[in-house]
Amino acid sequence: MNEDQYEGPVPRRRRRRKLRIGRLFFTILFIGFIVAGLYSYFQYKEGKALAKGNIIDPGPFQGDVIDPQNPSVENFLLLGIDDDGSGRSRTDTMMVLSWNKQEGSIRLVSFMRDIYADIPGYKSYKLNTAYYLNGVQTVKDTITGMFGIPIHHYAIVDFDNFESIIDIAFPEGIKIDVKKEMSEKIGVTLMPGEQRLNGKELLGYARFRADAEGDFGRVARQQEVISAVKDEAVRPGMLLHVPKLSGALSGFIKTDLTSKDEITKAFTLLMKGKSNLETMTIPVEGTYRFNSYSHAGSVIELDVEKNKEALAAFLDLDLQ
Repeated sequence: MNEDQYEGPVPRRRRRRKLRIGRLFFTILFIGFIVAGLYSYFQYKEGKALAKGNIIDPGPFQGDVIDPQNPSVENFLLLGIDDDGSGRSRTDTMMVLSWNKQEGSIRLVSFMRDIYADIPGYKSYKLNTAYYLNGVQTVKDTITGMFGIPIHHYAIVDFDNFESIIDIAFPEGIKIDVKKEMSEKIGVTLMPGEQRLNGKELLGYARFRADAEGDFGRVARQQEVISAVKDEAVRPGMLLHVPKLSGALSGFIKTDLTSKDEITKAFTLLMKGKSNLETMTIPVEGTYRFNSYSHAGSVIELDVEKNKEALAAFLDLDLQ
């Protein structure tokens, strides 16, 4: 009989060879999962060890309830704190990140630290004094009370830790186009030109204000830094640094979210990829003046209603 017409059972030798190839594939896959798991575990532990001993005590926090009429929007109060040497911290950076999960949009509002603010339970002071007086809840209540913006969660980072976070997540630095020479009171010297900045240099860039733009220029650079970090975070090589970064962030950043929530929300935001980050600064142009008080120093007095309306329009808030 012709071999081409043979329809009998496949020889056991061929079947055994296919079985061995299948076993080899699954064995390699299993080993790969073990190696990846061990790598992630030890990297996470290493990152956590870097943050050991770091203490941020923001006090209690009660966020607003998610609006049932607009459940896709979550607002995060982002604070960068700096110890003045007394053991107590002021907020050098105050932002609200608004994430609309349905639209896939991310909006970032920066609040100038010298805003003359009505701080609940205290005299009016600069906005950056609210945290110094009574922690994160007072900052939240001040911003919500003045501008009508709901705040659901918070995250705080000490600037002493910002450098380490950047260096862990982005060993090759963050690409920034430095527009002018910067050195005064930032601990580094930056020369003009597009370059990759490490953690210390990036922090200096974000904090520089010794020019005619003052705090307004600094806030703009802080927004630029966040946008650059967001873009850099979606590069493929970033995945290798995620386990170590997760461990470090668990100690370097204080938040009301649980570890599981942190990872889930951060991962979802990163997956937005190159989506635009819309930014705004309070006060808006033409709605403020400079003044000075003996108990508060030089401040920015603003037209609260005009800024409240501008903020509502930017975030699609219903002020009714």
